[in-house]
Amino acid sequence: MAGDDAFGDLPVSDRLVVPAGALSWRFSRSSGPGGQGVNTADSRVELAVSPLQLPGLTETQRRRLVERLGDRLVDGVLTIAASEHRQQLRNREAARARLAALLRGAIAPPPAARRKTKPTRGSKERRITAKKQRGETKRLRGRWD
Repeated sequence: MAGDDAFGDLPVSDRLVVPAGALSWRFSRSSGPGGQGVNTADSRVELAVSPLQLPGLTETQRRRLVERLGDRLVDGVLTIAASEHRQQLRNREAARARLAALLRGAIAPPPAARRKTKPTRGSKERRITAKKQRGETKRLRGRWD
């Protein structure tokens, strides 16, 4: 999103913005290759937030959060880890983007129900014609004297 940095408020949707004070950061050493700084740089990032405590959520959105993220919440806290980049700043940005996408998906309304339709008369006729043609082809494969 425009104007999104690794330190400020986190815009999730048009109506929901996670305040920077609600985000809790932890840093640790990332596993895997990293060159000279692998044992000194704390590039792995954990971003934690209590999504049910966020201001601006409606009761419906809170229910959806509990329903959709219930398995990921530990004592009401959602944690996102990012360690795919070698720089801490890029991992912070990745964690923020992942958190925003997760929250956006969790509070989104369910899709509209599919409307049932009937096959058209023409499609039924084409299907029956094709079945008869296929049956005739197989019948002709039978005995040959």
